[in-house]
Amino acid sequence: MPILRWMTATLLGLLCLAAVAAGAGKGWTQAELAQLQELSLASLPPLPADPSNRVADDERAAELGQRLFFDQRLSSNGQVACATCHLPDRLFQDGTPLAKGVGTTDRRTMSIIGTARSPWQFWDGRKDSQWAQALGPLESAVEHGGDRTQYAHLLAAHYRADYEAVFGPLPDLRGLPKHAGPVADPQANAAWRALPQGERAKVSGVFANLGKAIAAYERRIEPGPARFDAYVTAAAAGDAAKTQSTLSRDEVAGLKLFLGKAQCVQCHGGPLFTNDEFHNTGVPAARGLPQDPGRLAGAKQVLQDEFNCLGPFSDAKPQQCGEIRFLAADNASQLRQFRVPSLRNVAERGPYMHAGQFATLRQVVEHYNRAPAAPQGHSELQPLGLSAREIDQLVAFLGSLSGPVKAERRWLQAPSN
Repeated sequence: MPILRWMTATLLGLLCLAAVAAGAGKGWTQAELAQLQELSLASLPPLPADPSNRVADDERAAELGQRLFFDQRLSSNGQVACATCHLPDRLFQDGTPLAKGVGTTDRRTMSIIGTARSPWQFWDGRKDSQWAQALGPLESAVEHGGDRTQYAHLLAAHYRADYEAVFGPLPDLRGLPKHAGPVADPQANAAWRALPQGERAKVSGVFANLGKAIAAYERRIEPGPARFDAYVTAAAAGDAAKTQSTLSRDEVAGLKLFLGKAQCVQCHGGPLFTNDEFHNTGVPAARGLPQDPGRLAGAKQVLQDEFNCLGPFSDAKPQQCGEIRFLAADNASQLRQFRVPSLRNVAERGPYMHAGQFATLRQVVEHYNRAPAAPQGHSELQPLGLSAREIDQLVAFLGSLSGPVKAERRWLQAPSN
């Protein structure tokens, strides 16, 4: 009888341990598991085509774009390249509150990882494609500080064969001034206005192609899987041991908060943890900077941009430009709205917000927890009521979203020539 009781007790104990292990391995309802799988990179659809850029998937264009991306001659002082702010070894951003080119900008550098999937570029969405985005900094007085004829002459002098292999013959640039473009520099601007419309159009076409080549390179930079993705795979398979070894208890608790009480998933959904929309979340103004209207200004700018999807340099048909065709501008609710960034690798990408207002992720979560009034417009936040421990758990979970860059190694460094 004692032996039977011992065997029974042992069997019941093993069954209980198995049940506990199974519960730890799952810990989620079927509905919650489905939600987790929607956030996993395994659910990321194929890279969408960019009809506005006919060379977006041309390897020759990507190789040319890579060389241009790292070329410091694409600046007024010969010291600034795209890679100056988008450093491959820093997740294609720079880790500074405000981007620094030939001068200092009013905004934080956004990572280019995965941006081929976004319909809008920049914090205010003032560009609607990667190639149009690449052109903006090139003409900015505080970023690259250059101009259109300068870049056209550079392509003719140093990239002619590669350019013509992708885009066809360069137009005749003889007689064009060394510096001319619709830029802040008064001499270059005056020289641009003095050019006949036909001359301006051919130079702008070359300029647009420069951006398209850079975009063909940037399209190859995607996010790689993080511990979170491994956890989702294990949880879906009911692998208790794997889930327990992949995320800590605090990280799992933070994930539950992310989906529930903290309401993060409302904006940071999908495999890239962003809805690619714009929101006013009451972020404080950065000291010493002018008021930033955010999307209110960006919506107007993208509609007026000659390089948008509907513009003369786009390769798309009008019906392929759905986002901009139905974009509304002058909407008061857009005041101080900013684009929702991806949370992939967010723990490695401080400081945070559009002008680096917060140094740490904890400060970011504390801001959302307090939900202060917006300096302009209407904040969409409501206080969350998170405890100090819950804030720590949420920050811990965000750390589980860090992963490698998914790209061939050759794309992650400056080309050899």
